[in-house]
Amino acid sequence: MENIHILVVEDDADINRLLCTILEGAGYSCRSAFSGSEAMLWAEKYDYDLVLLDLMLPGLTGEEFIHRIRAGKTMPIIVLSAKVAVEDRVNALGLGADDYITKPFDNREVLARVEAQLRRSRSFSPAGGGQELACGPLHLSREDHTVSVDGVDVSLTSREFAILALLMEHPKRAFSRAQIYESVWGEEFMGDDNTVNVHVSNLRSKLAKAGPGREYIKTVWGIGFKLGSCEAEA
Repeated sequence: MENIHILVVEDDADINRLLCTILEGAGYSCRSAFSGSEAMLWAEKYDYDLVLLDLMLPGLTGEEFIHRIRAGKTMPIIVLSAKVAVEDRVNALGLGADDYITKPFDNREVLARVEAQLRRSRSFSPAGGGQELACGPLHLSREDHTVSVDGVDVSLTSREFAILALLMEHPKRAFSRAQIYESVWGEEFMGDDNTVNVHVSNLRSKLAKAGPGREYIKTVWGIGFKLGSCEAEA
């Protein structure tokens, strides 16, 4: 197995040890961090393939960690938290988390979600899809996992990147929320529109900030979302 490095951020030593045992048993390399501040130091010093993150941490909170790290890094972040309110999940996803698991957790589910995120972040490339996609000033490269608007780099999470790649691969097609969820998350859609809406909203915001005055993703009422026009706007 390729050596994959995972940062486990959890202040409870027993839970941290358990998570590392689960992951190392599957062949992954783990680094433990017991506070948000320690996690930030490790994440700035080294490149990790994935982060497992608690939210209620000493030092930096999990939310603050996500906000700071997303300024420059796109590795998948899976939140694992005792916070079960919808608002907490929406907030974490909106900040840039890729998945959210509530405590108490099932060991097999944690491992399955880690493996799913790693598959998407390292090998997302639909059949027949080119490595370079473009729509007007919007450019996406699957090879080096980059997105830019008019030459301005846009930092996206792995799921935001996957959603954008899906829409750019089929520029004239409108996708329902269920189709986007099942394609990007790889799971059966259970009717929670909010998950897709949060990621699309976050993606729109980042693209608009890099290239104002253009609608990069359109809402198709009654259906879902599609890529905006690739033609120059008057």
